[in-house]
Amino acid sequence: MEFNHKSVLLEESVDALQIKPNGIYIDGTAGGAGHSRLIAGRLTTGRLIAIDKDPDAVAVATERLKPFSCAEVVQADFGDFDNVLDERGIGGVDGVLLDLGVSSHQLDVAERGFSYHKDAPLDMRMSRSGTTAGQLVNTLSVDELTRIIREYGEDKFAFRIAKAIDAARCISPIETTLQLSDIISGAVPAAARRDGHPARRTFQALRIAVNGELDSLSAFLDKAVDRLNKGGVIAIISFHSLEDRMVKQRFNEWCTGCVCPPDFPVCVCGKNPLTGYVFKKPVMPSADQINENFRTHSAKLRAVYKL
Repeated sequence: MEFNHKSVLLEESVDALQIKPNGIYIDGTAGGAGHSRLIAGRLTTGRLIAIDKDPDAVAVATERLKPFSCAEVVQADFGDFDNVLDERGIGGVDGVLLDLGVSSHQLDVAERGFSYHKDAPLDMRMSRSGTTAGQLVNTLSVDELTRIIREYGEDKFAFRIAKAIDAARCISPIETTLQLSDIISGAVPAAARRDGHPARRTFQALRIAVNGELDSLSAFLDKAVDRLNKGGVIAIISFHSLEDRMVKQRFNEWCTGCVCPPDFPVCVCGKNPLTGYVFKKPVMPSADQINENFRTHSAKLRAVYKL
């Protein structure tokens, strides 16, 4: 299977994990195994568990990690990483890496239905199972479509787009990506059509809704620190503001100690920080990386270690 995907912030993210040769690591979004191979190559007696919900990615990662006896590939959602560990009798890990971007393979293979540039069935399912984007578009109420497009796509024309979708589906079902793209383009003002492709935000919103991406991230963050060994690192690469905001807020919460007013003579809150920052400000791609792959331009890498 052809699976072309260049890992974003590859060296920077794996360096942030501060790999111990005998440690246990999780790549929660294995994709084409770019990050996984670099991690596995730094292990001796350690162990890598590479997780992905996309069966295409699992097949490719399994093939590409064959040279590394330390690596195991598992089809699962990274939000369920604790169950993956429990099934293997693993209590804690020394590092977890998440790359929250959509792989180039998913975007470029038309049949997956992620792209608004190529005609295909409205699918967008990373796991190839469950509810499709087409089912959401054709069955959700105008209010619910508006909420999804506004919250997950951060599109100020969400209501107009949802109304246009409703009008179109009353005539006939919306079945393909280009059908939907044309409906969105006709729903927004001409000025907005000059500011990037008008379907970009709606397609992002539907993809997030179909795959429960923010739910998976929240579930992961709820459990991650508890399953991290002392000194272990969590490194997360995000690509849009909703993800990055969630990661930043949770990291800040973990890294915050006493919250008593400064005029209190002694601490009464008893709050101690759980983690420290590997680097305080996010790491972003260099100009050369962006020139090589423009899809990386919005990437942000944040990392913390357990105290």
